[in-house]
Amino acid sequence: MSDQTTADHESAGLLDGLIKLIPRRWRPGVPVVPVVRLSGVIGAVTPLRPGMSLAGVARVLERAFSTRHAKAVALAINSPGGSPVQSRLIYLRIRQLAAEKKLPVIAFVEDVAASGGYMLACAADEIYCDPSSILGSIGVVGGTFGFPELLKKIGVERRIYTAGEHKAQLDPFLPEDPGDVARVKALQREIHALFISLVKDSRGARLKGAEDELFSGEYWAGETSVKLGLADSLGDLRSVLRARFGDKVLTPVIAPSSGMLAGLLGRKSGGAEIVGSLDGLAGLPDGLISALESRAIWAKYGF
Repeated sequence: MSDQTTADHESAGLLDGLIKLIPRRWRPGVPVVPVVRLSGVIGAVTPLRPGMSLAGVARVLERAFSTRHAKAVALAINSPGGSPVQSRLIYLRIRQLAAEKKLPVIAFVEDVAASGGYMLACAADEIYCDPSSILGSIGVVGGTFGFPELLKKIGVERRIYTAGEHKAQLDPFLPEDPGDVARVKALQREIHALFISLVKDSRGARLKGAEDELFSGEYWAGETSVKLGLADSLGDLRSVLRARFGDKVLTPVIAPSSGMLAGLLGRKSGGAEIVGSLDGLAGLPDGLISALESRAIWAKYGF
């Protein structure tokens, strides 16, 4: 063997050794599909307990779409919905990043992708779900309580002063005004039309059901959702991605920053959030209301 051949073999061996020192996800030729978890109620549950929002997930999405050697981005979705504004903002950011990075997006529905949660799923090029997943609820809902009779019973008089004819509409301490209800219904129809348009643009010809059924606010289990075109197929994240990209595909979960530095920057980990909600009596009422509100939204879908 010549000296040159020996040197070439030594160089190749050295290169192989160096490559092995590189984390697998950074090695050339290893397929990577970063996973972003989008879980929980969307938007403010109570003023001091925000749920999922664009501000909270924007950096995670950007990191996922900037992952080296990424072949696609996977979304693991488990949300009963919430704010239509935050749902649409997150949807738009995902679509913008997908276009910029030229990466396909694949959504995997876990327990629920309903209402705003389904809007998030529509940001994907393909939607997979479990047979027991709940999908749909393409509608708009709002509610409040009325206490005028209670006030009369306990001898309390409601006094309210406004500048603007409709500034106090739907005040829970005043009798319900049919005109106020009509205005809210009109607003809901406008938002509903935007939601319907987004679903049609995203799913296109894959939608199979009649519009008065699909957009009635109804929701369905996974298999029926596939038949209606709300999802593309049944499947779980690991199996689908291995079948698509090979058994060696890496699926790193891209999570928000946590720890000391995140705390200094004003962020909290999930554990810190729980401890914070129990820290003193002042946080108890808001934490209780937040928990009840979240529970009511999840309970609508049987969870």
